[in-house]
Amino acid sequence: MALAPQFIGHRIGSAAAKHSLEVYLDYTVCPAPHSKPQLNIALQDVIPYLNNEHPDEVQLIFRQQVQPWHPSSTLVHEAALAVERVDNTKFWEFSDVLFERQTEYYDEAVYTKSRNEIYGKLADLATSIKVPGDKVLSYLTIRSGEAKNSGNQVTNDLKLQIKIGRQNGIHVSPTVLFDGLRDDSVSSSWELDQWKEYFKNKL
Repeated sequence: MALAPQFIGHRIGSAAAKHSLEVYLDYTVCPAPHSKPQLNIALQDVIPYLNNEHPDEVQLIFRQQVQPWHPSSTLVHEAALAVERVDNTKFWEFSDVLFERQTEYYDEAVYTKSRNEIYGKLADLATSIKVPGDKVLSYLTIRSGEAKNSGNQVTNDLKLQIKIGRQNGIHVSPTVLFDGLRDDSVSSSWELDQWKEYFKNKL
C-alpha cells in the first residue's frame, strides 16, 4: 500500500509486505469500545504477534479520520502530522499519548480555549515524548497578514488524509481495511485471540 513520503511514519512493518491492514482512527472519538482500545491492542499485542508468526507479511497503516463535529479533532490531527514532520519515528508514540490524554481535548475540556492555546498544549505534549515543541508549533502556527484562509504548514497534509477517507467512503472511527477492502466484521472490542483467528483466514 503506497504512502506519500511525508506519511512514512504512519506505517509499521515493511512497505514490501504482501498484505496491508489500514485502520482509520480519530483521536477525539469517545472512549471504549472505539478507537483508543483498537490502537492499544494493535500496538501491544497484534504487531508483536505478526512480527513473531508472520514476519514481513502485513503492514499496519494508521489512517487519520477527522470527525469535525468534535471541533478539536482537526487540531489534534494537525499536531500528529506536525510531529511526523519533525520526527517521523515519533508518530505512533505521539498517537498513543494523544489517546491516553484524549479527554483533555474533548468538547467540554476545550470549549473556552482558543486555537492557539490548544496548539500550545499539543506542542507541550510533543515535548513530553522528546519531540521539540517549538518545531511542532512552527508547523501549526497560522501566519498573520492578509486574510487568505491558507491554513498552516500541515493543512495540505491533513487534506490528503481526509481525501483518502472520503475516496474510500469512510464515515466512522474506527474502520478497518484489509488489502484495500473495508472489512466491517472487525470489531474494536477484539482481543488477540480474535485477531489470530482473523489472520488465520487471511494469510
